[in-house]
Amino acid sequence: MALRQILLVPDPRLRKTVEPVDGVTDDIRRLGDDMLETMYDAPGIGLAAPQIGVMKRVFVMDCATGEDEEPNPMVILNPEITWASEETETSEEGCLSIPDIFEDVTRPERIRLRWLGLDGEVHEQEFGDRWAVCAQHEIDHLNGKLFVDYLGPVKRRMIMSKMKKVKKERARA
Repeated sequence: MALRQILLVPDPRLRKTVEPVDGVTDDIRRLGDDMLETMYDAPGIGLAAPQIGVMKRVFVMDCATGEDEEPNPMVILNPEITWASEETETSEEGCLSIPDIFEDVTRPERIRLRWLGLDGEVHEQEFGDRWAVCAQHEIDHLNGKLFVDYLGPVKRRMIMSKMKKVKKERARA
């Protein structure tokens, strides 16, 4: 396993729709391991492959963050939302590619997700709460969409301007 560098906005790769995974290979398993290690190290609860410059439909998540919760790392290949509730939930979101910025985003409260697992099997499961929010956030990444796209234009421009400065400062360091 290896830590990968997380791309920061406004990297153009974060705005691209990525390609499906052809199947489960040793490279994909290694990618999943690296992504989980990178996500935990950041620390975060989700990470999409484009955030580390890999243009494939892969994301990882582990929303078991409570002290009484066992870790539940998931590697999700070629995810597809097959159902979303009409009920919505507004919650604060952040992003490892937009560090230290948190804003309220409204999304469906529950979703049903179908994906290919590392076992080569197709899985389908309903998610609610932060699991549903995280999965939707990461799928947005696979489609070139960021959580700031849900914000008003003025707030979005302010955040993007701040991130350009942060990225320049980090490049000089």
